[in-house]
Amino acid sequence: EGFRFVHVLRGEKLENVEIVRVPLWNNKKHECGPFDIIGDVHGCGDELEELLEKLGYARGESGVFAHGEGRKAVFVGDLCDRGPRVADVFKIVMAMEKAGTALCVPGNHDEKLKRYLSGKGVKIAHGLQETIDSLETESEEFRGELLKWLDARISHYVLDGGRLVVAHAGLKEAMQGRAAGAVRSFCLFGETTGETDEWGLPERLDWAREYKGKAAVVYGHTPVPRAVWLNNTLNLDTGCVFGGALTALRWPEREVVSVPAKEVYADSVRPIWTTETALSAQQQHDDLLDISDYLGKRLIETQLAGNVTIRAENSAAALEVMSRFAADPKWLRYLPPTMAPVATSKRADALEYPDGAWDYFRSEGISTVICEEKHMGSRAVVAVCRDEEAAREAFGVEGQSGIVLTRTGRRFFDDLETETALLDRLRAAITRADWWDLFESGWFLLDCELMPWSAKAQELLKHQYAPVAAAGRASLGAASAALEMAKNRGLEVEELLVHTQEREQSVEKYARAFAHYCWEVNGVEDLRLAPFHLLASEKATHFDKNHLWHMETLAQLATDKVFVATPFQIVDLNDAVSVQNATNWWEELTSRGGEGMVVKPLDFVARGDRGLVQPALKVRGREYLRIIYGPEYLAAENLERLRSRGLGAKRSLAAREFALGVEGLNRFVAGEALRRTHECVFGVLALESEPVDPRL
Repeated sequence: EGFRFVHVLRGEKLENVEIVRVPLWNNKKHECGPFDIIGDVHGCGDELEELLEKLGYARGESGVFAHGEGRKAVFVGDLCDRGPRVADVFKIVMAMEKAGTALCVPGNHDEKLKRYLSGKGVKIAHGLQETIDSLETESEEFRGELLKWLDARISHYVLDGGRLVVAHAGLKEAMQGRAAGAVRSFCLFGETTGETDEWGLPERLDWAREYKGKAAVVYGHTPVPRAVWLNNTLNLDTGCVFGGALTALRWPEREVVSVPAKEVYADSVRPIWTTETALSAQQQHDDLLDISDYLGKRLIETQLAGNVTIRAENSAAALEVMSRFAADPKWLRYLPPTMAPVATSKRADALEYPDGAWDYFRSEGISTVICEEKHMGSRAVVAVCRDEEAAREAFGVEGQSGIVLTRTGRRFFDDLETETALLDRLRAAITRADWWDLFESGWFLLDCELMPWSAKAQELLKHQYAPVAAAGRASLGAASAALEMAKNRGLEVEELLVHTQEREQSVEKYARAFAHYCWEVNGVEDLRLAPFHLLASEKATHFDKNHLWHMETLAQLATDKVFVATPFQIVDLNDAVSVQNATNWWEELTSRGGEGMVVKPLDFVARGDRGLVQPALKVRGREYLRIIYGPEYLAAENLERLRSRGLGAKRSLAAREFALGVEGLNRFVAGEALRRTHECVFGVLALESEPVDPRL
């Protein structure tokens, strides 16, 4: 990239040398905005003034545009050529930059004008003559100032801590923040094949389709019908001079603002106003994911937990599941995290007990928790849209208006009629609750429990739980009968008989435990859906709301018997009465066959004295745990052995998966590419293949 300055020091001067590192001129990471980035103006002065006013800028006493809230305009270049007010546009932008209310990078038209004003030979074409004519009426002094200003243009700017790059024709990640001639050329002209197209214009390569950089790149140069995000890049040249619009991006809000052209000032050689497809450019690009983005060891950056590592072997396992069984990745925007149990209880009659939850959250500095009844069903993530158009706009799918997913990303229902019926009823409940207008959203994403358990676990029941119960009943029943006969004949088998009868009773309790969560399902009327997290809606995730808000909001859907409002209690951990009431509630729930409860910090995302707090701990009942650990797990010798179970790996897994879930949804709502959101979903599934005791 060469050296712009060379200093030669000799002799005594070396002793007093101080080396100071000076940032490159394109490095403006310290400027964090907020910004209003404005597309190619091309001499459209009326539209520029209107757009600035629409963005909140006004002329001060000196006549310079400034924003009352301190926002700064950033121009992507191509201020000149074709439009009627080229000189006025330059005066507006130059004055704003001098006053500190604007930045401007050069466009290829601006660069060509600089060469013309410098006396170099250029071809008078593509609107340059209009610019020359406009400047003829200006003073020699102004033309001299303009030349100096054009010559001082920096190829691109890196802004907002490196999160934003502005360059006229865009910029690849490897070139950002560099100052070589090749970088400047790319910023001005983009990347071309060296050939010309059918209209005699340079044939351009679409660098944005392959862009995978972290920084958002905002650019112009090539006119497009409207500004749409593609792989974290945005083209703001919406062809104002050709009768389109002058467009700006509000950053960091990512809001696009535009004003229509007042007239057609020039005709475009290449057609711009082509018929748009129903899917956006990003959605079309997302139709095919690149396997190289998911293979091997990966580091996924999250806001909550820093970098989450996905090992190569876990990626391979997840890829197998995703490629063979998963639903359309366009629906897969979130997978729920696993949940760790409370610490093992020291009580003689329990493996898990509520005091383990109270102790953990107190140790993390959490004073208020919410206890929610744990429904024994199957975890389900439900995406429901107002209609097919809303589904297409939000998820990029066509001909569908929702889906019900398992926690591993598969379709929950093999029977799509049942899925459709459930979604229709949920859509109706949302309409009755007036959510479409209340949230200003055409879609919602819910984290739920779908019951009965048998609706999804038929194979598990048929091949694991029921056979254990049947075998236990048959063998122990026969053994008890034989021992009774032996006892009646005077043999000393009393102790063995009692032990066998106790085992037989344990098997009966085991059978009743899982039978409680099973019932016949003949249609949607027999299902029960209990939503407990309203994860996201249009333009918003709801992780900033506490769990009480989620419980009360979701209870509004319980106007249909299919939808269940989850019972809950708020617990003050510093109030002994509140804690005892919650413990009694758990005892009552589990004594009548309930699975138990989930204890969460009241805040959806909580940080304690040692960092991110577990998002939830499950406290399962004595009888339910028979299903998990076997009919006789409460026998003293078995219970003692189980107390040594380690929870560290499970809790680490739960925290990492939680961070990935939040990260993925935040990326989705922010409009990032499917590759970026699916990275987090894929990460959750990959972590599920880590060697952690599945009974926890």
